[in-house]
Amino acid sequence: EKTYITPNMIRIVVKGNELSGFHSPMPDDNIKMLVPDASGKTVMRSYTPRWYDADKGELAIDFAVHEAGPATRWALDVEPGDEAYIAGPRGSKVVTGPVGRWLMLADETAIPALVRRLEVAEAGTPFQCIIAVPGQADEQVVETVAQADIEWIHRDIFDWAPADATPYLNALKQMVIAPDTFIWIAAEGSVVRAIRDYLITERGVDRRWIKATGYWVDGQADTTAKFDE
Repeated sequence: EKTYITPNMIRIVVKGNELSGFHSPMPDDNIKMLVPDASGKTVMRSYTPRWYDADKGELAIDFAVHEAGPATRWALDVEPGDEAYIAGPRGSKVVTGPVGRWLMLADETAIPALVRRLEVAEAGTPFQCIIAVPGQADEQVVETVAQADIEWIHRDIFDWAPADATPYLNALKQMVIAPDTFIWIAAEGSVVRAIRDYLITERGVDRRWIKATGYWVDGQADTTAKFDE
């Protein structure tokens, strides 16, 4: 099953007996999609499982159409009945400790992981979310029992590029960050680095309270960036 849930987000639902026993306990788990590149060679791309329904044997994966890489091309071209090849997920990362509230910053590639986090959050947990998307039509409805304040930034208003950290930094400069805030950042690699550096150097945030991941790197295929050192 293939659905455009927004103009720039495709949801593919795959099903089959091979999914029996699939397990993805944490919101930002990732699986590997095995897809052909332009030359026909099989390559792997990382994606967050959006949801898994064990009773129906269905797994949903959301694809942000922000660049026409092999996996995006596969999602654009795939038809009902085609086969999908998936590996993982591997080990999950668990956030523990005296976290009182969350600050989450993401672009469209990280919406599946962010929304999953909100969906499993305990009732009343405070979340401040800043999500940059191509335009207003790319906003998604989020159902959560958490106390979620979501700010959608529309890049088309100021012609911001996906690899521009400016909209996030502008929002952060107006924000009070409480000491018990765990900060989760997932977007383009240079954007994540700029946000993380600002929080540590300008706002004095302890780096142990930040989980930062570049879900993609502008101009580099199948490249992620990690900043948890």
